[in-house]
Amino acid sequence: MEVNGKDDLKSPLLQHPNDVVITVSPPNQTLNKKTRTLAFKVLGITCSSCVASVEAALGRLDGVQSVMVSVLQGQAVVKYLPDVITAKMIKEAVEDTGFEVAEFPEQDIAMCKLRIKGMACTSCSESVERALLMVNGVKKAVVGLALGEAKIHFDPNVTNTNRIIEAVEEDAGFGADLISTGSDLSKVYLKLGGITSPDDFTVIQSSLQSLDGVNHVEIDAEEHKVTISYEPDIIGPRSLIQCIQEAGPGPNTYKATLYTPPRGGETERQHEILMYRNQFLWSCLFSVPIFLFSMVLPMLHPYGNWLNYKVIHMLNVGMLLRWILCTPVQFVIGKRFYAGSYHALKRKSANMDVLVALGTNAAYFYSIYIMVKALISDSFEGQDFFETSSMLISFILLGKYLEVLAKGKTSDALAKLTELAPDTACLLTLDAQGNVISETEIDTQLIEKNDILKIVPGAKVPVDGVVIDGQSHVNESMITGEALPVAKKPGDKVIGGTVNENGYIRIKATHVGSETTLSQIVQLVEAAQLAKAPVQKLADQISKFFVPTVVLTAFITWLGWFIPGEAGLYPRMWIPAAMDAFEFALQFGISVLVVACPCALGLATPTAVMVATGKGASLGVLIKGGNALENAHKVKTVVFDKTGTLTVGKPAVVSSVLFSEVSMEDFCDLTIAAEANSEHPIAKAVVEHAKMLRQKHGSQNDQFSEVKDFEVHPGAGVSGKVGERAILVGNKRLMRLFNVPLGSDVDRYVSENEHLARTCVLVAVDGRAAGGFAVTDPVKPEAALVISHLHSMRISSVMVTGDNWATANAIGRQVGIQKVFAETDPLGKADKIKELQLQGTSVAMVGDGINDSPALVAADVGMAIGAGTDVAIEAADVVLMKSSLEDVVTAIDISRKTMSRIRINYVWALGYNVLGMPIAAGILYPFTGIRLPPWLAGACMAASSISVVCSSLLLQYYKKPLRVNDA
Repeated sequence: MEVNGKDDLKSPLLQHPNDVVITVSPPNQTLNKKTRTLAFKVLGITCSSCVASVEAALGRLDGVQSVMVSVLQGQAVVKYLPDVITAKMIKEAVEDTGFEVAEFPEQDIAMCKLRIKGMACTSCSESVERALLMVNGVKKAVVGLALGEAKIHFDPNVTNTNRIIEAVEEDAGFGADLISTGSDLSKVYLKLGGITSPDDFTVIQSSLQSLDGVNHVEIDAEEHKVTISYEPDIIGPRSLIQCIQEAGPGPNTYKATLYTPPRGGETERQHEILMYRNQFLWSCLFSVPIFLFSMVLPMLHPYGNWLNYKVIHMLNVGMLLRWILCTPVQFVIGKRFYAGSYHALKRKSANMDVLVALGTNAAYFYSIYIMVKALISDSFEGQDFFETSSMLISFILLGKYLEVLAKGKTSDALAKLTELAPDTACLLTLDAQGNVISETEIDTQLIEKNDILKIVPGAKVPVDGVVIDGQSHVNESMITGEALPVAKKPGDKVIGGTVNENGYIRIKATHVGSETTLSQIVQLVEAAQLAKAPVQKLADQISKFFVPTVVLTAFITWLGWFIPGEAGLYPRMWIPAAMDAFEFALQFGISVLVVACPCALGLATPTAVMVATGKGASLGVLIKGGNALENAHKVKTVVFDKTGTLTVGKPAVVSSVLFSEVSMEDFCDLTIAAEANSEHPIAKAVVEHAKMLRQKHGSQNDQFSEVKDFEVHPGAGVSGKVGERAILVGNKRLMRLFNVPLGSDVDRYVSENEHLARTCVLVAVDGRAAGGFAVTDPVKPEAALVISHLHSMRISSVMVTGDNWATANAIGRQVGIQKVFAETDPLGKADKIKELQLQGTSVAMVGDGINDSPALVAADVGMAIGAGTDVAIEAADVVLMKSSLEDVVTAIDISRKTMSRIRINYVWALGYNVLGMPIAAGILYPFTGIRLPPWLAGACMAASSISVVCSSLLLQYYKKPLRVNDA
């Protein structure tokens, strides 16, 4: 697929050459406020006439705005007005035409995203997920621990976002804020001025809702702000501002200006960092004196003697001060652990908060018992653990503070992408002759579709568009990772966020708001970071029984030291002088509780996936989630399409020949008429060459006959009727299909060209071969190097193409692929993938994402190469932004590196527990005298989480293994 081309960017993604799109004007334009999109399968669609029947039946219905029917996939996408027509009526209309409807959504499904506050480990995220799935009407819920977000699909007829938020807050015990609702619509945020009474808000809201293309209006009366969701195809932000200004009783009574809402995730993260920092500092304010009074001053005689001064009976000053200082740490600063434990136990689960609360409470309340005994006794001497409780909370808060700091770095690559778009743009106003009337600098958010924008050298392109005037080179490395600037001329596409290097150009905006390439990349990467990788299931399984096992282990540890100590089974000298066997055993038990926190385990996978997907996006490799990332590292066979994948995708006709007495002019006219409706690159090359031949033979007529009964034969060619003559244009397979006899001269011409790696397009008129074209499509210069590098990675390469055997084999030899499947239609490609999978190998399919979509879906990993501005190709798991094959290697390599990093993370996470728990339980103490005090165990627990996040951050330094330019 070409990065630069004259194709209109409005065309649907994955559109087949024979797909039909119709637009139907609704009978009442004032109803065009809220639209919905319905996608379903139509069984039995085989040709254009089937498509015409379905689209005609739906096009007649009131309330249907547009219909798109795919021949290849048998899928219909209908945009309709739910106020006018129901989904059931659309289904019945299709069935009345004689086709069967499948995969029809029985319910309306809405989507919302929530920010979840306070999740600390995998157990927390699982609890939120369970609470969400228990809400009646929720169909699917995914909770991302590292992102702190949840994505929920629900039936809006059964539940709403308020009920969903309530479930998170009341049933799961976590804070929740709404990030967004619905699909990623275009939104504009405006600050209102001139408001004098509450009625003004009603006037503005009514005026906005009456506009075509406005989906939703939300007014914040306190802040005087309005959020408007709109359809960019119908209306734009400047029109919305104008509507508000004209809504008042007089001109410019109301004013509306743009405002940029703070990025929710960033604001929340900064708040979280500030909260943990403040809590840690407050905790230190109390804990440091406790540590001094408990550990340091008693050893400094005579400076610490005053701490032993008796207040009442055996209660001394040191103990009293430690109690006074420890209590606010335990119950005020540490209240979050109580709240977390309460909600965890309420939902019959256990998390980090339960372990911390158990450990600190055991130390604190045992110390209270010691203090009360000292208060009422004249001879009792005991050791309190107030420093254990306070120091433990301080170290855990320090660990959380450092952890949220490090976690913020995991989405740095994504943050950089969001900041690529410039703040302002230069809008041109043109007269009817195309002359510039005025230039206005406007905010980028105010750009509307079809605006003409001026881009000077050194300026950033504000939105996606098409060059209409001027020539330049544009640096697209920030989007595609392509280092070399790309030449741009009129008709070429430009991507928002890229830099115009050396020439003046004018562009026409084609995609704005959430439809731009940049926005789609960000949405795709955010969705990928939220999705769980299958390897995450290991952590989820472990976390279910981890905390109860730790509590049981801690209790057994306490018994294991307490009972033998009381029975005198180990020397009394092992027990420190100020302690008894109970206190000695209690310290071991608390250390086991604290050191074995499951936080690091839950962060091992999502942090690595976040960094890898962000890094991949910055290199022009968009990985759609943890599932794709994990599957890519298992790939042992890569299947390549030929045209546009291994080859440049810009075929050119190198020779043409006549096999009958048809004149060259008629031959060209018939070929042009038949191929004009095809979007295949080879068809375009043939049409272009045929037009050139007509001019060469003296014909200047630009009017061509229309083809009737046009039909696409996937992998073979096209057929139709021009006037009374039946026309076939395609390969030998098409000729055999229609029983067209091929003479020796035809066979010789085909054979000679196929051995030169050329594709022969034959033309038959009324059942007889009339002529042919030899088409060549040069192999990409990096193809052989990439195949060789894959071989060095122990990955085999296969080529599957609809082209003939001789051409396919010639291309295969040229690039180093030995296993070749030729003359294969799109469904046949998918079958070949399945055959390879049945042999026990994991398969990646690399194609252009259009005719290869069945194979891309069938493969373990589908890679759409050369996507350009068509970022969100539905069928692919991985979208490669550049046309370079080197990114196939990058995608597999970054997957391998990430999975390796996840395994290292698990070693870090589990290693602390495997080594720390026995040491905390005192296994080394009898032999070496080494034990792990509870406060030090808390420090180790915090260090495990930080080490896992820092380990994931190392993926930011990933380098591509293969750079063709360097090679």
